[in-house]
Amino acid sequence: MLPWAVRRTRLPLPVLTCVDCSCERATTKDGRFRVNANGKLLHVWLLVNCVGCDRTGKLIVHERVPVRSLPADLLAGYTANSADLVARVLLDPSTARRNRFALDWEGCWELDAPPAPEDPWPVRVEVSFEDPVPVRPERLIAQALGISRGEVARRVKADFPLKRRTAQDFSFLLL
Repeated sequence: MLPWAVRRTRLPLPVLTCVDCSCERATTKDGRFRVNANGKLLHVWLLVNCVGCDRTGKLIVHERVPVRSLPADLLAGYTANSADLVARVLLDPSTARRNRFALDWEGCWELDAPPAPEDPWPVRVEVSFEDPVPVRPERLIAQALGISRGEVARRVKADFPLKRRTAQDFSFLLL
């Protein structure tokens, strides 16, 4: 059995249209939150910057929530601009749904794959994801083995569709 691991190398870029320059990519840059209190209610935003014109935009994290409803360590993470919390908020599907953006994963991940042994064949390969990086298994396998996607279709036996994006662990048999 060969263990392969897919790792995130950097945060993906949110796909948002800038109101100033119409660029469709934003970045979290230094990863900052803005916390605003309105009486006993809090607003929390993740600040993003346009890649084209550097205009600052806000992604809603919490809107009009009572101060006491947020755990103290979470609130401290927002005010300290915790890098782990920035990643967790940006990768959270509910944040993307609420703010109507997608994530551009191009160039944001790498595959750690040991070389395939020459003997014995067939070989079972276990692929694990450390972060929810959506990739097509067919593309991942072709890149790791240095073969074409047509060759992947001939040499790989799997119980799942190879052309559908996934971010879940899977395994396949390499013939």
